[in-house]
Amino acid sequence: MRAALVLAGGRSTRFGDRDKAVADLDGTPMIRRVVDRLAPVVDEVVLNCRADQVDAVADAFSDAPFDPAFAVDRDPDAGPMAGIARGLEAVAAEYTVVVACDMPFVDPDVVEYLFERAAGADAAVPRPDEWYQTTQAVYRTDAMAAACRRALDRGDDRIVAPLDDLEEVVVDADEIRSVGSLDTFENVNTPEEFEAAVERIRTANRE
Repeated sequence: MRAALVLAGGRSTRFGDRDKAVADLDGTPMIRRVVDRLAPVVDEVVLNCRADQVDAVADAFSDAPFDPAFAVDRDPDAGPMAGIARGLEAVAAEYTVVVACDMPFVDPDVVEYLFERAAGADAAVPRPDEWYQTTQAVYRTDAMAAACRRALDRGDDRIVAPLDDLEEVVVDADEIRSVGSLDTFENVNTPEEFEAAVERIRTANRE
């Protein structure tokens, strides 16, 4: 079995006074678009968010053909690694793709490939440039949850810190291009980036 963990607990500080997770992206809340794109390649969906987000996020899935599970942050300001650990603890599947809720162009073909590359390892982590894409990567669920907790316990909150404890496969840009688009890693942090994403979606829908 495979799972998707979508992270939505950030404060969206660069997005103004809205929660970008549920911002209307051409008629669809952004987190719903992300999950809809992941759903064909996973068996289970878990959403990580703060307690004050649950109602709005649940509304985004009111007409979904499935009921995602919620893993609510115990400490809402502990950072993304704590969100990953919390979310993975709610997952039943052996492997989980972790994706940020602000990646509306996540490519299911790329995710499928990452699951294939992760088989037998602790993780398949894209590195299309100098940076690891830790929030669009596939992890062995139990191993990553434990690695996150160890990093947090030693006071290391760097998002790449858990990789020190994992046997990961690094997936470079050429591999990603062989199965999909590097646009899969594009994220939305500002209102301007959000409007640009809306226009891209509208253009694609017209074609």
